[in-house]
Amino acid sequence: MAVFTDLSRDEILALLDQYRLGELVALQGIPSGIENSNFFLTTDTGQFVLTVFERLDAGQLPFYLGLMRHLARRHLPVPQPVETTEGALFTYVRTKPAAIVLRLPGKAVKSPQPEHCALVGEFLARMHLAGSDYEVFQPNLRGIGWWKDAAACLQPYLNDEIFLELIEEVIYQDSMSRRADFEQLPGGPIHADLFRDNVLFDGSKIGGVIDFYFAGFGAWLYDLAITVNDWCVDLETGAFHTPNVAALLQAYQSVRPLGETEHVFWRAMLRAAALRFWISRLYDQYLPRPAAMLRPHDPSRFERMLKLRAHEPQLPWPHAAPGQA
Repeated sequence: MAVFTDLSRDEILALLDQYRLGELVALQGIPSGIENSNFFLTTDTGQFVLTVFERLDAGQLPFYLGLMRHLARRHLPVPQPVETTEGALFTYVRTKPAAIVLRLPGKAVKSPQPEHCALVGEFLARMHLAGSDYEVFQPNLRGIGWWKDAAACLQPYLNDEIFLELIEEVIYQDSMSRRADFEQLPGGPIHADLFRDNVLFDGSKIGGVIDFYFAGFGAWLYDLAITVNDWCVDLETGAFHTPNVAALLQAYQSVRPLGETEHVFWRAMLRAAALRFWISRLYDQYLPRPAAMLRPHDPSRFERMLKLRAHEPQLPWPHAAPGQA
């Protein structure tokens, strides 16, 4: 989340005229994140989040907003999109698509404990299963094709050694994705960005999981790897925090048991998850967009993590629960 489009009060009032949300009370820009313009919106009927989409176009939005509605209707703590008076899930401001969703309770946890990780693992597995019958298709727009294109754009900014490391990993991931058994990995809609700041804890439960705007169809194992690489590590070194990773993986396994083919690809997926965010953070560092509020992220964190994941002698993996094959 960030603010690239700084809206005036008149623009907000004109936008609200398209909804049945009451009178404007307050609007506050949200500085975290790097993709869209986001605001906390308060009216006399409740609290909401307004998003102005800076990169996604109107043709892509039905997948994301529809997925959120699909999951919310299955009783997952996901923001429910608000319909306009015409029954649409989004509208436009300054020719850009914009949507309003319900604001969910809770706050992010900066230093997660095993109990937080267990709840996240359970949520992720439930989300994967709940989304398995979602019929609108959207490819993962930050997948292998984007990695190749972004790496080419980054070449002028990186020294030869770093660029070689980057491109060698892209080539490795491309070869893994072409294997016949890769196609056997179970999958469907994935969140693809389930970091600590995208989960809101409300006491001892998850109050909300937000920011589905990197979602797409992909291997569920890849989604799990992204989540583990953030929730279960030391952020400076990238090393696993054993109690956290054990709790998250076991909780996931208890809802959706992981298969043997997934075990085979686990290291590759952990590497892919690190590579994806190394590339995107390098891209945002060297090819940034102007924003009224923006907090860039350090790409070196995922460079270190990628090297670790490639060479760690043992990787954590959950034990089969009683009764599971």
